[in-house]
Amino acid sequence: MLNFTVGPVQSNEDVLKIGAQSAPYFRTPEFSEIMLENERMMNKFAGAPVGSRTVFITGSGTASMEAAVMNLLDKDDRALVINGGSFGGRFCKLCEIHAIPYTPVLLEAGHALTAADLAHFDGSDAGYTALLVNIHETSTGVLYDIDLISDFCRRNGLFLIVDAISAFLTDPIDMAESGIDVMITGSQKALAVPPGVSVMVLGPRALERTERIDSRCMYLDLKDALKNGERGQTPFTPAVTTLLQINARLRDIDAHGGPESEIRRVRELAEDFRGRIVDLPFKLFSESPSNAVTSLYTEEISAKDIFTALKDEYGIWICPNGGELAERVFRVGHIGNLRTEDNITLVDVFRDYLHKRGI
Repeated sequence: MLNFTVGPVQSNEDVLKIGAQSAPYFRTPEFSEIMLENERMMNKFAGAPVGSRTVFITGSGTASMEAAVMNLLDKDDRALVINGGSFGGRFCKLCEIHAIPYTPVLLEAGHALTAADLAHFDGSDAGYTALLVNIHETSTGVLYDIDLISDFCRRNGLFLIVDAISAFLTDPIDMAESGIDVMITGSQKALAVPPGVSVMVLGPRALERTERIDSRCMYLDLKDALKNGERGQTPFTPAVTTLLQINARLRDIDAHGGPESEIRRVRELAEDFRGRIVDLPFKLFSESPSNAVTSLYTEEISAKDIFTALKDEYGIWICPNGGELAERVFRVGHIGNLRTEDNITLVDVFRDYLHKRGI
């Protein structure tokens, strides 16, 4: 199968070879050194401020989203949540579960965040203390303007939590430059290894919050994760092989020009694909698309049928959508071990699919 989803994505041969081996025992100096190197490289790639820490959670990106809400916010906070799709909605649900007072900034699906959307919440008397955003709303393909958000948070003194699960290594992220206090990503996106690990990069203000906020959870307790991380370990048995694969990927990216080079590679794939489909009966759905994925709107044919036909008839995975978008929107990812030749294959398949259906 040729994989154009946004996670899990295709891995390179080095990553696959690691996955084919038995997982080693991990309470060793050798594994600890690998984990400390993982932390150093994640801090570097995220542009984390001096004094930042990285923790690795064995769980999907949602595990780290929940860890951020329950460890870094409390009942005295009042959060703004950018909600333009299913993942923004997930942050809202997590705030509800953990009794964090919040207000959603509701956006129409596929629409970019604007200054006007935030204007109502601007001002020192608004009472807000934090802002949570999925900087790339993966469900619609919209990339929100980090500069707009950063300026707003600085003016209003807000603690900034950024889910960059599908934006890390696909679009520029610099924690120090943008005043990001927490950045979250996941193993199965642009890191391009199997799912099972999410990553949290915590800036100094986030580390201070972990010390004063009492988290009532054992598995997702960031105090415990940070303490164990000092010696290159995790509190409980981690996804050992996935962490080794992350190390291989980080080292490979570093050796080939760092995150800037990887972002450029993904951007070029996205631009190449979008240029090849201009004469097809699909429209770009999102106003401000990420490099990670192209969301496409179709009126003439069911998006569900496109997904099913490509999977069953052509051996290609793309991303379907759920809910109200299920029949009209599908997504094509540009992350993982993909090449321009794969774009050509996919576009040829689209043409054949449409021809067979008389379109």
